[in-house]
Amino acid sequence: MANKETKAAVSATKVITGKCHASYAHLNEPTKIGDDGKLKYSVSVIIPKSNTVTLDKIEAAIQAAYEEGEGRLKGNGKTVPALSTLKTPLRDGDAERPDDPAYENAHFLNANSDTAPGIVDLARNPILDRNEIYSGMYCRFSIGFYAFNSNGNRGIACGLNNVQKLADGEPLSGRCSAEDDFGDDYVDDDEDFLG
Repeated sequence: MANKETKAAVSATKVITGKCHASYAHLNEPTKIGDDGKLKYSVSVIIPKSNTVTLDKIEAAIQAAYEEGEGRLKGNGKTVPALSTLKTPLRDGDAERPDDPAYENAHFLNANSDTAPGIVDLARNPILDRNEIYSGMYCRFSIGFYAFNSNGNRGIACGLNNVQKLADGEPLSGRCSAEDDFGDDYVDDDEDFLG
């Protein structure tokens, strides 16, 4: 019976998103996250505000993580703080990143993991070419929510489980390719590089 209850709790806090945009994608190699300098795999999941199905699932999972983690959130206090007073991962892109067009008319959350996520294509085959994984691709994400209470910070965090790439998108790195930088349009009259 305990095993069924555990699975039910996990499923209540787990979400498989609809089509979302990947930004700040550190999915091939971990990068330092936070002040402790711990290496983690991470991604900023950009969810269009029109994707109400995914947003509703995320809000329900945050609520479930809050209820499941009340003991942890209470800590040494007498009461559990209200969810509205805690840090939660779902944020408004228009309010928090108004100068970034990738976050326009969208919500976002940052998900991370100590271990590498599984990354598959549409046919659920592992993606082995690291160049296929980048900020700007469109994906579905398997994410999980949990309560935390650490060093005076309390709230709900988002863990990254797996990624399914759905389609290519415009890279969000802001970096140009070598082909674009040195294309036919580039002319430098001051330099005779053949002479």
